[in-house]
Amino acid sequence: MARFTVTTFGCQMNQHDSERLSEVLRAAGYSDADGLDDATLIVLNTCSVRDKAEHKLRSEVGRLAMLKAERPELVLAVAGCVAQQEGERLLKSMPAVDVIVGPDNLRELPELLRDVEHGRRRVSTVFDTETPHFLAAEPVVGGGKVTAFVTTMKGCNERCSFCIVPATRGPERYRPSTEILDEVSRWVEAGVREITLLGQTVNSYRDPERRLANAPSSAFDPADAPWKKVRRADGDDSEFPALLRAIAAATPKLRRLRYTSPHPRHLTPALAQAHADLPVLARHVHMPVQSGSDRVLKRMIRRYTVEEYVERVTMLRDAAPGLSLSTDVIVGFPGETREDFEATLALMRRVGYSGVFAFKYSERPQTPSQKLDDDVSEDEKSARLAELIALVDGTRQAHLAGLVGTFQSVLVEGQGKSGAYTGRTERNEIVHFEASPEQVGDVVDVRIVRAFKNSLSGELERKKVRLPLAFANSPRARRNLPVM
Repeated sequence: MARFTVTTFGCQMNQHDSERLSEVLRAAGYSDADGLDDATLIVLNTCSVRDKAEHKLRSEVGRLAMLKAERPELVLAVAGCVAQQEGERLLKSMPAVDVIVGPDNLRELPELLRDVEHGRRRVSTVFDTETPHFLAAEPVVGGGKVTAFVTTMKGCNERCSFCIVPATRGPERYRPSTEILDEVSRWVEAGVREITLLGQTVNSYRDPERRLANAPSSAFDPADAPWKKVRRADGDDSEFPALLRAIAAATPKLRRLRYTSPHPRHLTPALAQAHADLPVLARHVHMPVQSGSDRVLKRMIRRYTVEEYVERVTMLRDAAPGLSLSTDVIVGFPGETREDFEATLALMRRVGYSGVFAFKYSERPQTPSQKLDDDVSEDEKSARLAELIALVDGTRQAHLAGLVGTFQSVLVEGQGKSGAYTGRTERNEIVHFEASPEQVGDVVDVRIVRAFKNSLSGELERKKVRLPLAFANSPRARRNLPVM
């Protein structure tokens, strides 16, 4: 019997793709293997945003080539962004690989595998830009999932100078709103209580069906706001806030709604208003900034200034008091001086991020930054990266320590390896505590008793019943709660 295993490198989008790919294989008659030694098919789902993930792939293929030499019937497939980036070249440089399939072609894998059975190695990496197909999830009632990803779009039109995503994921193609609403509803009916919407620039969403109602006007839209000029210039008419409202209206059992990764250009007043109005939206947003230097941002082709970024995240925090922010930063971008890097450190202090995904710049194929002189040494990149991480770590640890003694609303996600249960607050803090199996999927009140480097420890408050922070702060909640 055909048995498969999938190894995933990279981001949440890749994790989502691996889940959908697994469903495609099961529908084609494959079953889940217990491990590599039990598998007849091994799929490596790859990321190429950073060169480190690509190096991991090559190392893993080298290891699996030895396993394949012992078991010639074993089939090795490479999927995802490196597959799209390299295509036929991977077959030439990695003889152990049988199939190459890009992220837009995952549903074709069973057919490609049938060709392999007849001795033909196959590549499928053609984008479908005319009639994009989105793999829908197949939620299982009682499957035990509390959180789930739902994709809203493919590709990216931003064309940042350092980013390979437009080459590996293609241009922006949006999923019909009816498909998104249907999948979210099916997940919720299956027991999922938190949904994360996925997209390369998730908040640039436009409904190809044009069925979404217009989002209401915003109280967070002063006439002299600097973003108004940017929005007019770029024609930003994203329907993402309308999509959030439609999901909230259609799925009252959903407890939390998150999204990643947005782009600062599409952080509009309408999106801020959605955070003010919708209790289901989590009090945490990951908002990539990449640099705190206007000069570097211009070389990155990010199309906003530091002040415009700060104005927009301030608008978001005004709309949702207590909201936490995390971000992405690249250090050592070509031409980044010490002064530029100091500006990035200053922005970290100014915004007060709860977390940062920071990376050393690495040249990627098919990107405009290849033409720039990479004039920051590896030693200097490493030193700057360590300095940045230390700064944000200190901010996060001080924030976590300040939560000791407070009560937090935590969605119980499941039991960890230590035996304790784990969940996240609305602001995305990880909390470990004692609970019972029947509480998985519930939002519970937890008293924080200890802060660790990256998480919290708490005690379940069994007598106290409290609404989630987002709901308790909403105007609707204040109207409906009885006066005691």
